[in-house]
Amino acid sequence: MDADGFDWNAAFRAQWEFHWNHQVRARLDGLTDEEYAWSPVPDAWGVRPRGTSSAPLQLGAGAFTIDYDPAPSDPTPFTTIAWRLGHVTVGVLAARSAAHFGAPAASYETWEYAGTAAAALDQLDTQVAVWLDGVRRLGDEGLRRPMGDGEPFPEAPMADLVLHIHRELIHHTAEVCLLRDLHMHTRRVGGYTATATPTIGATP
Repeated sequence: MDADGFDWNAAFRAQWEFHWNHQVRARLDGLTDEEYAWSPVPDAWGVRPRGTSSAPLQLGAGAFTIDYDPAPSDPTPFTTIAWRLGHVTVGVLAARSAAHFGAPAASYETWEYAGTAAAALDQLDTQVAVWLDGVRRLGDEGLRRPMGDGEPFPEAPMADLVLHIHRELIHHTAEVCLLRDLHMHTRRVGGYTATATPTIGATP
């Protein structure tokens, strides 16, 4: 194989795109609001109606906020499906697309977090598409350019950032799928019944 003629950008995108299209996205279909908010342990971080959280910080610009603590306890708090989807959508995808691909500015503080599972999946679908389009537009040459200011390793190539983001996506979406399995076996099948956190519902 001629490495100089190989489409590295397509290979980098395929690392996540194939996984998303053929494994992850179908596993998220039918996510309910109960699953979205469900806490299998007490005091898990989640996404809650504004003013109802006891977390040190409640970040967000809309009717719902995401729990956060700049100096979390050891071990760090467990996080719900809602929190993990918020983290992936905003911190992993939207903020990086804004920083590197000209997408609208995004941060944990300014994001309008989803109050329902369906809205959260819509946000995630949108940000996955924005990210993949941004990576596509980099081409092979763009993968070689430095990440630049704002990243922990500004001189490292964009290829390293793309691989890092895809690892984060694979890691966190696997957690979400596992939580769905756990919810099914504990809440729907019988046996141990974990705590449900009734913090998500229709936007007030």
